[in-house]
Amino acid sequence: KKSEVSGVMAKADIKPKSIHHAKKWSDDVENLYRFQQAGYRDEVEYKQVKQVDVVECWPETGFVKKLQRRDNTFYYYDKQRECEDKEVHKVKVYVY
Repeated sequence: KKSEVSGVMAKADIKPKSIHHAKKWSDDVENLYRFQQAGYRDEVEYKQVKQVDVVECWPETGFVKKLQRRDNTFYYYDKQRECEDKEVHKVKVYVY
């Protein structure tokens, strides 16, 4: 499952138009949770800051596998869901 964010979009300095909080868990919310844990808004900001074209994902689930924080330490994530139901409402969903 490919991400909706194209390489072109990641190059430009794109700011979100609006923001809301996730209401229920989904694959996208899971990945946003992982980006936000690592200190980024979402995949767009991660690609802009880290200047990468591809984010490493688990082929089985499509979830983010590894992220590099701004201080260059790495976060590693499991194949399984990590964002618990009680955390879902904290996830910010950005609209471009």
